[in-house]
Amino acid sequence: MQRSDLLLGLYILVPVIFLIIPIPTLLLDILILLNISLSLIILFTALFSKEALQMSAFPTLLLMTTLFRLSLNVGSTRNILLNGYAGNVVATFGNFVGGGNLVVGVIIFAVLILIQMIVINKGSERVSEVTARFTLDAMPGKQMAIDADLNTGAITDEQAKERRQKIQDESAFFGSMDGASKYVKGDATAGLVITAINFVGGLVLGVMMQGLDINEALQRYTILTIGDGLVSQIPSLIISLSTGILVTKVSKESDLGGVLVRQLFSIPKVLYIVGATMAFLGIATPLQTWICLIYAILFIVVGRVMESSMEVQDIEEEVNAEEETAEEIRRPENVVSLLQVDPIELEFGYGIIPLADVNQGGDLLDRVVMIRRQIALELGCVVPMIRLRDNIQLNPNQYVIKIKGVPVSEGEILFDHYMAMNPGYVEEEITGIPTFEPSFHLPAIWITEGQRERAESLGYTVVDPPSIIATHLTEVIRNHLDELLTRQDVQNLINNIQEQNTTLISELVPKLLGVGEIQKVLQNLLREGISIRDLVTIFETLADNAATTRDTDVLTEYVRQSLKRAISNKYFPANEMTSVVTLDPKVEQEIMNSVKQTEQGAYINLDPDRTKGILASVGDEVEKMEELGKNPIIITSPIVRMYFKKITEEQFKDLIVVSYNEIENDVELQSIGMVTV
Repeated sequence: MQRSDLLLGLYILVPVIFLIIPIPTLLLDILILLNISLSLIILFTALFSKEALQMSAFPTLLLMTTLFRLSLNVGSTRNILLNGYAGNVVATFGNFVGGGNLVVGVIIFAVLILIQMIVINKGSERVSEVTARFTLDAMPGKQMAIDADLNTGAITDEQAKERRQKIQDESAFFGSMDGASKYVKGDATAGLVITAINFVGGLVLGVMMQGLDINEALQRYTILTIGDGLVSQIPSLIISLSTGILVTKVSKESDLGGVLVRQLFSIPKVLYIVGATMAFLGIATPLQTWICLIYAILFIVVGRVMESSMEVQDIEEEVNAEEETAEEIRRPENVVSLLQVDPIELEFGYGIIPLADVNQGGDLLDRVVMIRRQIALELGCVVPMIRLRDNIQLNPNQYVIKIKGVPVSEGEILFDHYMAMNPGYVEEEITGIPTFEPSFHLPAIWITEGQRERAESLGYTVVDPPSIIATHLTEVIRNHLDELLTRQDVQNLINNIQEQNTTLISELVPKLLGVGEIQKVLQNLLREGISIRDLVTIFETLADNAATTRDTDVLTEYVRQSLKRAISNKYFPANEMTSVVTLDPKVEQEIMNSVKQTEQGAYINLDPDRTKGILASVGDEVEKMEELGKNPIIITSPIVRMYFKKITEEQFKDLIVVSYNEIENDVELQSIGMVTV
């Protein structure tokens, strides 16, 4: 048997024995002082432990100390009633604490009981109860967080096991503390009852059996009773305080002393205010002036010392940051960080900075957030983070939009001006600075704040600078969204729907198609502005047709036909006749005859003169549609659509090419032209 096991057994066995046999007064003194020492050890251990689980055995310890204290209380009661003496410790506490005055001793004893039962015990009990409840409620969420970290590889199996064990230990500890705090409350109540028994029993025995005078009996037994109550209740009070400290401990980074000092004396101006207040009280009130002034000087000096320490610390942190930056630059491997390219960047001159600075009232950052939300709702794709940075090399009012580090578009605005555009029906002109709208290159003019109201009353479309930049950025993102969709983005989209569509994903990926092939299909859709938000329908279609072909262009056509309701809703308004252009069947046949199939996919081997003729005819029809104010839409047969789109996409980027199989049956179409050669 280990020595610790033997001591623990004796600590449990001795109180049980002392409940039965009398305790000699000398041994009683030794054990009472041991009880006080153990309670102090528990108090300071609870105070300086970094977290509650460092004293996970506290509930058991609480029960054992309560039993030990009650056995001593029984032993001292037996000695008081039989001998009228319970040892040096009890007598000393009775005379010294009460100052030999019965009334003072009784009042102090009553105050200790009230403090323990009403303040400390009640608060500790409530905190234990609430903490236990919240700990149990939080267990499922913590378990899920551990599983998520384990699945992503952030932690190992061993670390996950340790975290789960810690959660279980916390739950068991606070649950036990909720019940163990009742021991202390019951101990205080029992001590109060024992004290009353000592007092009444001592008077009866002293007067009736020992022949003492009533005053003499009252003096002797009252002092002994108070002493016995104090030597019992003071350790009990210390244990109660330890319980409160342990269950209210929240900091895990250092001991409580360091936390308290750091949090109380971390703001110098607070100490200055307190020092000035104490000086005012000492001068303007009848309080002891010298005491108040000492406190005032002390707080002000401490505040100044803290402020100097913080200034030195700030300088050291700044120097360390500069050294770290310089060290990073000097490191050879630092070049690797320069190779990273931001997917989307918006660079602007210093004149546009107020639009992006929240402190100056700029809302460009909020608009960027709304752009990402708008694209996600409209096209079903998550836009990468958009990097905003100022560039002193640009003109003050100039901005540049970059895709993967390469400028793709730019614009220029006038700060404190508005852009007014004529929608086509406004006849009266207003004076301003001529310009072009950067998104669609429409003619516009810059007007001042004073002209804004008049321009709007005339029918002009008036836009502020942040809206101009946001609209331009949105259009650029739409036009390049297919380039921004990476394999990792596609995998994230798959993961989002996998939980509700496990069978579909397990059948499709990777058995039928890889992530890269699905990426190409989604890129084809986004390139023509088709939303990929309905991923379930897209993946169902891919799973149906991937067994017969893995040509991503052909699979894209199948997907488009499955999405015909969305395509019809996008291009053909309900209950409205839509004007379109058709494709000559002879041209369709000629295109199909020129398609060559290879292992890498299909390509078009059409005579250059014939291609030039087709594009010229398309240009004529597009111009005719635009003159009528219509969107240029060309309808083809399903088998030709993707090849015709490839022929025209370089010269006519905004041309909409739709096959008959992508149109709902209730859509009303009117052909106003035909592409022919």
